[in-house]
Amino acid sequence: MSRIGRKPITVPAGVDVTIDGSTVTAKGPKGTLTGTFNKNMTIAKDGDTITVTRPNDEKENRSLHGLTRTLISNMVEGVHTGYSKTLEIVGIGYRANMQGKDVVLSVGYSHTVTMAPPEGITITVPSPNQIVISGPDKQLVGQFASEVRGVRPPEPYKGKGIRYADEHVRRKEGKAGKGGK
Repeated sequence: MSRIGRKPITVPAGVDVTIDGSTVTAKGPKGTLTGTFNKNMTIAKDGDTITVTRPNDEKENRSLHGLTRTLISNMVEGVHTGYSKTLEIVGIGYRANMQGKDVVLSVGYSHTVTMAPPEGITITVPSPNQIVISGPDKQLVGQFASEVRGVRPPEPYKGKGIRYADEHVRRKEGKAGKGGK
């Protein structure tokens, strides 16, 4: 049995989970998420726990077992507490600010870069060199944070660019230079 797949998912108070065949809908204080999973996986709700079982030990079913359980668990946690990613902007003159719901980045280009968040994602800029992206969908939060980071990824010589708050950028030494002349 899958170590992850056999763990039951505990549904916290305030979250309503509806199972309709292979479609799971989770409603909570942070929003509503719906996911459709492989029809081979059996998803059952018993009180405040959800269990995922597989029909047999074929390779495809074994690989889908833990994945399905983790995706449902992420949906339940997302509508209950939500997910967030913090990005830091490093560099002289590099900054971010809000313009309505969009974030405007000034990161060393001749123009500013305006990025609109997808539906369900909220952006806050607590300081000019910090961006917080949050929402109930873990995949969507991570994807948009990656797109924002991709505007100006951190470079290894001076460390300038947009990075995750917990990211460590390996620094390089630069040119050694010749001794004489």
